[in-house]
Amino acid sequence: MRDITLGQYFPADSVIHRLDPRVKILSLIAYIVLVFCTFNFISLAFMAAVVLLIVLLSKVPLKMYLKSLKVIIVIVIITSLLNLFYGTGEPIFQWGFIKVTWAGIHNAIFVCVRIICLILCSSVLTFTTSPTDLTDALERLMKPLTIFHVKVHEIAMMMTIALRFVPTLLEETDKIMAAQKARGADMESGNLIQRVKALVPILVPLFVSAFRRAYELAVAMECRCYRGGEGRTRMKQLHLAKHDYISIVFTLLVIAGVILMNIFLKFTV
Repeated sequence: MRDITLGQYFPADSVIHRLDPRVKILSLIAYIVLVFCTFNFISLAFMAAVVLLIVLLSKVPLKMYLKSLKVIIVIVIITSLLNLFYGTGEPIFQWGFIKVTWAGIHNAIFVCVRIICLILCSSVLTFTTSPTDLTDALERLMKPLTIFHVKVHEIAMMMTIALRFVPTLLEETDKIMAAQKARGADMESGNLIQRVKALVPILVPLFVSAFRRAYELAVAMECRCYRGGEGRTRMKQLHLAKHDYISIVFTLLVIAGVILMNIFLKFTV
């Protein structure tokens, strides 16, 4: 539970923290698309280097990123193994129905690197953007949907609140598990059904705590006269600065670089 870093904000003084949150969200979407549009090892290595550069510029401790990767390492291994053993082409190793081909090795490497880059990019956004800035950015980006009478502010508020309370609920779960173990609860032995039943004493107080927090949050918002986004003003206005334009140009250069590498370099999978 302590290794899940989704929704955590790490305050620091870095160029990534000072970027406009709208630019960070759009850049994140662009980098995710580019990671899955790399079709040779050079373009893949180029995108991995770009993601590593962004991680270093964020000035967030590397152990935070390692925690975010630790949660999905099992998924990465399983996905890579599936691609490794189910590749097409002439096998370089075969034992019964299990065979390993060069295409399988290439696919396993690509899948592994792509998933890692995806998690790192997403972690950079949550580590360097506060929930308030994230709400404002999402609302501004979805503002064209108001033409279709979509309640953009409420949607952005719900998404940000949900993201904000992920670390809180995980911390609450950890405390409940520790309290139940102190009372003699056994959650690590027995078969699958017994372990599922052992989760009931955790889930019930967790749901009660979640509903209590939701009620307290609703009361607090009502006490502050919150009535939705219509007619509301903002204390902090979002404006693009010089470093934001530099970031946009950098993203465009990365897009152009990946496209050119995919076209002119032939080291394909």
